Amino acid sequence: MSPANEPRQSKSERTAAAREKAREIREAQLKKDKRNKLLIGWGIVVAVVAILAIVALVVTSSIKNNAPIADEGPTPANGNVHGGVTLLANSEVAKTEPATVKLADVPAAPATPPAEVVAPAAEAEAGKPVKVVLYVDFICPVCKNFEAQYNETLTSLRNEGKITVEYRSLGFLDSRSTTNYSSRAANAAACVVNESPEKYADFVNALFDKQPAEGGAGLPDSELKKMATDVGAKSIEKCVDDKTFRPWVKYTTQEASAIGVTGTPSVFVEGKQWGKGESAQTPFEQFLQAAIDAKQ
Repeated sequence: MSPANEPRQSKSERTAAAREKAREIREAQLKKDKRNKLLIGWGIVVAVVAILAIVALVVTSSIKNNAPIADEGPTPANGNVHGGVTLLANSEVAKTEPATVKLADVPAAPATPPAEVVAPAAEAEAGKPVKVVLYVDFICPVCKNFEAQYNETLTSLRNEGKITVEYRSLGFLDSRSTTNYSSRAANAAACVVNESPEKYADFVNALFDKQPAEGGAGLPDSELKKMATDVGAKSIEKCVDDKTFRPWVKYTTQEASAIGVTGTPSVFVEGKQWGKGESAQTPFEQFLQAAIDAKQ
């Protein structure tokens, strides 16, 4: 009921009041719709800007990762002129003299693969432990399988002083990633041996443990840097960003092709390639032990 002192509205007044109320509601809705459209519009703008920023980052990263690599560059500390890093007993790495490699010094690859591949400096000096040389690619799944199957044996024999193990990491499978992952990973490993040689073996193990699938981008540089610090190595941030040892990896890859290496892993024991010719059916551990016995 209306209060006693409030005059009763006429029908026309009630109609006018209802119309006014409807107008206010309609105006409020129009303002709300306009505000929502503005918010949606700005949201689209922000989303587009974010997408463009992401695209620009991806393109920039792709350009950076696929930029031309110099044909001349330094070897890392503890790395040799054939692209190798030699592991001795425990975590010790063979010392090497600083050097510069030049792609122009690599002979042309043979028209047809040689019947027998002769890897440079793949035999141990007299009186030294048996030398094992491994040509590997860090995105190669067969290389990972080889490591999983034989790394324990190689490490044990190495720690006993019976063998040395030299890794020569290649960029053979750069085409199997969109960011030249093989060469980037090999460069990161070179950065580690240059800064923290005692952590090289651990970093190689980490690269195989976290091996990305072929066909994708591979692990980003940020992850490679983190993996290095995770195994206790010094920062390789600048070395990775500057691609310091990519020319060395490029040289090693070219030299491997020039001598007739056609795939990874390619395994040499005292200069003889396992899995080829007479050793085609010989188990690796038997092949290796025969070389050790011959030295004794």
